[in-house]
Amino acid sequence: MDPTRDSQEPAADALEEAYRMQIEEAMRKESERRILETHDPQEIARLQALSLVELAKTDDTDFVPALMARLGPVRAALDGHGGGLVVTESRIENTSTGDCLALILDLDGACVSCGAAPGTLQGIQDDLLIDSEVVEVRFNSGMLEWFDDLQREFVLKHGGVTFV
Repeated sequence: MDPTRDSQEPAADALEEAYRMQIEEAMRKESERRILETHDPQEIARLQALSLVELAKTDDTDFVPALMARLGPVRAALDGHGGGLVVTESRIENTSTGDCLALILDLDGACVSCGAAPGTLQGIQDDLLIDSEVVEVRFNSGMLEWFDDLQREFVLKHGGVTFV
């Protein structure tokens, strides 16, 4: 066993983690800048304050914009590529904490055929699940037709999202 090598591995891991955190922070700041360039911060705040459950119950036109307002850095990618969310189904579920939404989503615009779609889907899912009114996010299985065989296999195996 080489003690020099053992001490180098933790240092390399720490350096890798430091770079990852720097890059993540830079991406977050850049995405926030881009979002604020194209969207009114007051409108974003208004949409974020709305109840998703109430919007879904009344089929309000603010429903999709309110979902978009809850997205983090992935929103900048959607906006930048002319994409957006399409709600295929929203179902209200009664939970111990109150009414929550189970969503089935689709994408539109250029995001439909983008090679980065697996990461985009996971970002959308993760951001929406942060909201206390969202209990489940799944994606329309029709999206799988956009991908070639290799992409489809990858997103199903490593995408971290569920298709229905």
